[in-house]
Amino acid sequence: MLELGQDEIAKYPFLADAGQYLKDKGFTLEQFGTDPDLKQLISKAFERIQVAADGKIYNSDLIGNQVSKEAALPREVFSFLLAIVLLKLSGMHTLIKRFALAEARRAEKYLEKDLGNISDESKNQLAIRIIDNLFLVKIKKSDEYFIIPVSDYLKHSINFHEREWKLINRHVENGQVFLSPHETVRLIRKELGTYINSKIVNAKTPTMIPGFEDSVNKLVLLSKKFKTFTVATGEHPPCIKHALEILEKGENLPHSGRFMLATFLLSKGQTVQQIAPLFKNAPDYNERVTLYQLNHLAGTSGSGTQYSCPSCEKLKTQSLCFVTSECNNIISPLQFGKKKQ
Repeated sequence: MLELGQDEIAKYPFLADAGQYLKDKGFTLEQFGTDPDLKQLISKAFERIQVAADGKIYNSDLIGNQVSKEAALPREVFSFLLAIVLLKLSGMHTLIKRFALAEARRAEKYLEKDLGNISDESKNQLAIRIIDNLFLVKIKKSDEYFIIPVSDYLKHSINFHEREWKLINRHVENGQVFLSPHETVRLIRKELGTYINSKIVNAKTPTMIPGFEDSVNKLVLLSKKFKTFTVATGEHPPCIKHALEILEKGENLPHSGRFMLATFLLSKGQTVQQIAPLFKNAPDYNERVTLYQLNHLAGTSGSGTQYSCPSCEKLKTQSLCFVTSECNNIISPLQFGKKKQ
C-alpha cells in the first residue's frame, strides 16, 4: 500500500481514495452543487475536462511540484473527483478517454521530475514504487540512469515505432536496459492512461445532482466536436479495418498503428485532407500536429520522402497484425485483395 503525502495526493489524485478524502473533509457532492464557494470547483472541474478535450495538459496550482498553499490540495483533488462525476453524469466516453490520456500525461510530467530529483531521494523511491505497484516494472537506480529487466522493456516498448526504442539501439548490460527518467516514464504512458481510464469507467455513476446540470449539458455539447467519422473499409486488410475501428470508438491507436494507417491510405491515393479527420476521435488529437505528421509522411514537408506502409512481418512484431484466411499469405497490407488465388 502506497503512503502518499500531500504533494503526491495532489500530483497523483487517481492513486488516492478521492471519495474518502471528500468524506474526511466533511463534504457531500450535493454541497458542491448548492454552496456558492464550493460550486466554483465544479467550474474548475469542467475546465479540467475542457483542457483535456483540447489535447492539452491541465495547469495545476502546484509550485515546484509542491502544495505551496493550504487551499491547493483540496482544489487539486476536488477538481479531479468532480471531473469524474461530471464525466459519468454526461456519459460521454470520448471525453473520458481524452481526460484519462491528459491526466496520464500530467502524471507523467510529475513522475519524470520525481525520478530525476537528485536532492530528495524519497521522491525517487516513491516514483519507482508507483511504477512498480501499478505496472509491475522492476526499476533500480544506477547513478543518473534507471535500469529495468530486458523482459519488462520488451513488454512495454512493443508499441513504439521510433528507431531509438529498438532494443538493439539501447544500452544493455547483464540483461538490464538503461534509461533516462524521461524514457522510463514514457515507457508506461499507455498503461498509465489505461489505468486512469479504467478507474473512471469503473466508478459508480451517480444520479443527477442539483447544481451540476449546466456543466453536464456543456459536456454533451462539447463532445459533439468529436463526432465519429465512419469509413467504408471495402477491401481493406484486417489490420487496417482494426485500426479504423479503434479510432471510430474514440480509443487510443498507438503511434505505430497510426503510422501504418496513414502510410497505407497515402499509398492508396488518399490525400492528407481526406485522412486527417480519421484521427479526430483519438484521445490526444491535435489538428496542427496531425497535419504536420501526415504531410511529413506524405513527403510534402521535411525531406520530401514519402514513407512506405510497413510489411506484414513488421506489423506482427508491433502486435498490429490481425491475419485472416483472406490475407492469403501476402507480405504487405498493400497486396490485400490483389494476390491471385
